[in-house]
Amino acid sequence: MESKVNISTEPGADVERVSASVSQNLRNFRRQGSLTLDELSRRSGVSKGMLVEIEKGTANPSIATLCRTAAALGVSVADFVNVAPSVPARIVLPHDASTLWRGPKGGSATLLVGTHGPDMIELWRWTMLPGETFESPGHSPGTLELINVETGELTLKLADTDLVIQPGSSVLARTEDRHAYLNCGTEELRFVMAVAELQRTRLRI
Repeated sequence: MESKVNISTEPGADVERVSASVSQNLRNFRRQGSLTLDELSRRSGVSKGMLVEIEKGTANPSIATLCRTAAALGVSVADFVNVAPSVPARIVLPHDASTLWRGPKGGSATLLVGTHGPDMIELWRWTMLPGETFESPGHSPGTLELINVETGELTLKLADTDLVIQPGSSVLARTEDRHAYLNCGTEELRFVMAVAELQRTRLRI
């Protein structure tokens, strides 16, 4: 009997449903591309051992791991978790969205909907409780994030700069380098975020 391996830094996400979707889709996408696990590991920078566990459905991969693997396969994270419509229009119902991170105090990051294929445009909803932090290793060159803060106060750490975004305010940021979201305030923080990670040259902001 196999034991559940929790390697993710995002404990408490929709583990069973997400793991099942990612497991099946990773296997299908890899076979469609005629890639071995060794080759996918080399392209993505994700260890072969982790890829094996993901395909077996015994790992809970982090958001960063999903991003690297998806990019190597030429698909999107939304493709992995089945919230990428493949028709001109499709409604993604609330129960079909995927929570891919839960903070230690009850915060969450939910991928609401995203595009199909290598050009990734995703819509996320985040909730962070006071004291919670999420760190990202960064995305592919030119990745942009658009954030609107609904309630609370978001501290966005970019390199050596800390940006404080107040309720009702928005920010456009390049996030190809390591960055972090922090709730340094005393109230619940809620924000929506669109991520554009496109495979073509982009203008600098």
